[in-house]
Amino acid sequence: MAWGTWGHQRVNRAAVLALPPAMRTFFYNHIDFVVTEAVIPDSRKYVLNDRAEGPRHYVDLENYSEDLNSIPRTSADAYTKYDAAQLDKEGRLPWYVQDLMTKLTAAMKKQHKDEILFVAADLGHYLGDATQPLHTSANHDGQKTGQKGVHAFYESQLVEQFGHTYNFKLTEPKLIEDPTAEIWRLVLQSHAAADTLLAAEKQLAAATPADQVLEASNGQPRKNIFNSTYRTQTYTAAYHQKLNRMVERQLRTAAQATANFWYTAWVNAGKPDLSKLDTQYTTKSNEKNLKAELKLLEKGKLVDFSSFTEFPQGK
Repeated sequence: MAWGTWGHQRVNRAAVLALPPAMRTFFYNHIDFVVTEAVIPDSRKYVLNDRAEGPRHYVDLENYSEDLNSIPRTSADAYTKYDAAQLDKEGRLPWYVQDLMTKLTAAMKKQHKDEILFVAADLGHYLGDATQPLHTSANHDGQKTGQKGVHAFYESQLVEQFGHTYNFKLTEPKLIEDPTAEIWRLVLQSHAAADTLLAAEKQLAAATPADQVLEASNGQPRKNIFNSTYRTQTYTAAYHQKLNRMVERQLRTAAQATANFWYTAWVNAGKPDLSKLDTQYTTKSNEKNLKAELKLLEKGKLVDFSSFTEFPQGK
C-alpha cells in the first residue's frame, strides 16, 4: 500500500483543509468518510481480492518501454495500444486517474453527493500511489537490486516513525489546465526518484553492520503482520536523513495534487454550490472543529487521529 494507512489518510485530510471555502465546508462535513475511504482501494485489493483493483495502483514504466516518451499519455490511446492483459500486468495507474477525473467532474455537475465523496476520496488514494516512486518502477520492492523489503520500509516504516514531524500546510489549490499532462508529470517525477531512494538504501546498508540493519525478535528478524521485516530505529533514522526529507516532499506533493485535482473537477463542472448538499445543522455542527483544525494547520500540523500502523513499536 503506497504510504500505508497512516500516510494515505493524512494526504486526504490535508487536501480537504487546503480547499477554498466554497469546497472546504462540504468536504469537511464529511472528512471522516474522506479520510477513511482513503485506504478502501487497498481493502478492495487485499481484503476483497478484487482482481480489477491491483493494476490501478501502479505502472511499471520500464516494462512498457525504455523510451518513456513513447508511452501513450491519454487513457483512450493506452487502451487502444495495449490489450487488457498487458495493462493488468504492467499497471494502469496514470490512465485510471484520468478516468476518475472524468467521473468526479460528472458527479460534481450532477451534484450527486455520494458520488462526489466516493470518487474524490478514491482519487486521493491513487494520486498518493502516483507520488510513491516505487509504484512507478518494475523494481517495486528492490527485488532486482537485492533490496527486497524496501517498499514497505520506505512508504510505511519511515512515514510512521517520522510523519509527525512533517509539515502538511499546503498552498491554495490551482486549476490544472491539462490533467493528463499533470498526472504524467507526477508519475515521471516519482519515477526519477525511484533510483535515488534505492541507491541511498543500498549505500547505507553497505556502510552499516549487518546486525544493525534489521530488528531481531527471539533471535529472528522481527516481522509485522504482513511479513515485512523491521529495520532498526537507528537505521530508519539514518535512511530518513540520507533521503533529505524526500518522503515528506512526496507526501506533500500527493496532498497538493489531490487538492488541485478536486478543485479542477469542481471548476470544470461549473463551480456548483456544494453547500446545498448538506443541512445547516450539519455545517453548523462542524464549524468549531474546522476552525480549530485550520488554526493548528498554521503550524503545519494536522489534528491527531488514530490510524492503523504497519510497524507498531514495542515487542
